[in-house]
Amino acid sequence: MVGKLDLYRVFNIVSKNKSFSKAAKELYMTQSAVSQAILRLEKELEVKLFHRTPKGAVLTNEGKVLNEHVNSALGILDAGENKIQAYKGLRKGELRVAVGDTISRYFLLPYLEEFHARFPGIKLIVLNGTTPEILDFIKSGEADVGVCNLPIDDEQFRVIPCMEIHDIFVCGEKYKRISREPISFDHLMGLPLIFFEKNTVSRTYVDRYFKKKGYSISPVFELGSYDLIMDFAKGNLGISCVVREFSREYLDRGILYEVMLEEEIPSRQIGIVNLKTVPLSRAAEKFVESIRPRV
Repeated sequence: MVGKLDLYRVFNIVSKNKSFSKAAKELYMTQSAVSQAILRLEKELEVKLFHRTPKGAVLTNEGKVLNEHVNSALGILDAGENKIQAYKGLRKGELRVAVGDTISRYFLLPYLEEFHARFPGIKLIVLNGTTPEILDFIKSGEADVGVCNLPIDDEQFRVIPCMEIHDIFVCGEKYKRISREPISFDHLMGLPLIFFEKNTVSRTYVDRYFKKKGYSISPVFELGSYDLIMDFAKGNLGISCVVREFSREYLDRGILYEVMLEEEIPSRQIGIVNLKTVPLSRAAEKFVESIRPRV
């Protein structure tokens, strides 16, 4: 097939130039090699394609019919090659990222903005979900990469940690007094606690930590929105478990107060995940590279 395609390209150049010698110069071939290529094509098709005249090479009726199709086919191939080059140069393409609300808002958004500014031709598709849903998006092929809470206990995924985060407790003005010095776990458990819903990675991580310490968490409120968790604390409805790095604005402005513990909860990470068995697209590779680890 490759040999036949080369013959058609030679045929196309000869028909455009209406000359074997001019075609030879354009193709960096000898005139004899061009003539041999056309003779081979004529033999395979069992038709005469050119009349050799003193004024040059003139297409026969059969040659004119073939030329229409060859022009069309080569045009499609050239367009395909141009698109491939565009994808390689990240002028076109698609990037599908799965991420949760909280990480999207408080971590990923600046990276998405920067990527879009650098590669405006890449279509960005952002899929929203919990960590289990993010992993399902990737497994089903709906997303190229995910950005989620770690750890991920699934050997199918490559995991790149990219930011260290700390689970802390915060309160509003009503409970401000308890933020003045570290409190014990016993004291904390006696307060009205506000947590994420069960079966989220964030909740599971903190639950496991306190279970190892001999405590079982019984929140007054279990919420599905990070913003609601902070708003409930701001509204003095209890003590909320949040991520320090994602609550910095509230803490710095004095809207919320960190409730210090006698023993700090160990840090954890958020990271980028993708299937080990599926190569990343050029766009996905570039996006992953742009999120520099902050561990």
